[in-house]
Amino acid sequence: MELRQIKYFIEVAKREHVTEAANALHVAQSAVSRQIFNLEEELGVDLFIREGRTVRLTRIGKIFKEHMEKAINVIDDAKQEVEEYLDPNKGTLQVGFSASLASYILPTAILYFRKQYPNVKFILNQGSHKELMDAVAKGEINIALVGPLPTEHVKIKSTVLFTEDIVALLSANHPLSNRSSLKLTELRDDSFVLFPEGFVLRELIMEGCLQRGFQPNVSFEGKDLDAIKGLVSAGLGVTLLPEVTLVDSLPRATVKVPVVEPSLKRAVGAIIPAERELLPTEKLFYQFIKDFFQRLEHFQH
Repeated sequence: MELRQIKYFIEVAKREHVTEAANALHVAQSAVSRQIFNLEEELGVDLFIREGRTVRLTRIGKIFKEHMEKAINVIDDAKQEVEEYLDPNKGTLQVGFSASLASYILPTAILYFRKQYPNVKFILNQGSHKELMDAVAKGEINIALVGPLPTEHVKIKSTVLFTEDIVALLSANHPLSNRSSLKLTELRDDSFVLFPEGFVLRELIMEGCLQRGFQPNVSFEGKDLDAIKGLVSAGLGVTLLPEVTLVDSLPRATVKVPVVEPSLKRAVGAIIPAERELLPTEKLFYQFIKDFFQRLEHFQH
């Protein structure tokens, strides 16, 4: 079994089309077909079901793909570790992050990190809470910044960087817009603008409302933070957001109001693999962000 065969196999499995896989790999279609055939011959099983120009994995093909993706990640990590061993200050960092950390937290951390390590390159991957946890667990990335942190996950280790408040974002014309704080129950009759189901921030908000005895009326959903802010700005509903997402500036014609009873908070932090060592440059960044936010919290107090 050759590394080239494995890479060809994964590409075909991903695209379910031999020609498209060959184009992506910049090799002839016949070369890809031959290597897949050789691989199946060696293994003694069919990895694909052929359907004209398209292909799809057999049941054993799906199991084999899962193992091979892990193997490729391990090989890539090994190659990168050798490179970074020679000079960790010139490595490449793949960092995952959730949308709510994109506008302030992540850029700020990278800015100060790059002042110390100007030659480190970054590949940034935005994803949902679940996508980032899966990516770290599978070895696709080794560091992600998320909020809130997962409570228990056998393959993931979490470190709290800071805790922040969840605040209400209201249009400037809202009856409660001039309040210094509000109770969650006072929004009982409002239309809510929230992330879709499956987003962890929505779950946090829904849980808070249910604890106060009401199911929020969700009129609009959006995966994009700016879209949610825009809908509130237009007076189409209220939302609850982590305070860090509003740190730079408030959207036009909106106000933020602290929420009391209950005081909603979330822990923001870094997740890394529990069963794999970080690469040298990743270790540098991981230690840096822990120290950076510890100093920041100390300064704020």
